[in-house]
Amino acid sequence: MPPQRGSSTRLTVYLVLEVIVGPDLVVPVAARLRYHAEDPYTVHLDNHIDLPEPVTWALSRETLLAGLTGPAGIGDLSVCPGADPEDGSVFLSLRGEDDGAALLRLPAGALTAFLRLTECVVPVGCEPEHVNLDALVRRLLTEGEPPS
Repeated sequence: MPPQRGSSTRLTVYLVLEVIVGPDLVVPVAARLRYHAEDPYTVHLDNHIDLPEPVTWALSRETLLAGLTGPAGIGDLSVCPGADPEDGSVFLSLRGEDDGAALLRLPAGALTAFLRLTECVVPVGCEPEHVNLDALVRRLLTEGEPPS
């Protein structure tokens, strides 16, 4: 059954993901996935949520959805399912502006369930209905201007 549109405009799910540090070193990390109707193309992933300043990544919802079933994404974000279907993992390769990089393993079931819930907030294909272009243009025009 397809997801039903809900009345909520925000969605947050907590999970534990694993940072792959090396072939024999995996570190579990508390994380949070967030989705907001005001930013319908983006899923936010907050790592180290137990710290005062979590590390936040802005991820493409479309790329995450595609990466559940096969390799997807280029550049800063690539996603692929684990090699073993029984493994139940999805791998995210992330690259930041400061040459930082991370390889993360997420439980496929948790990511799939979260992305399915995002479709209740904003169905895939309906994202343009939730973008306030006037506010975006105002923000872009005022960014970097000194406060008045």
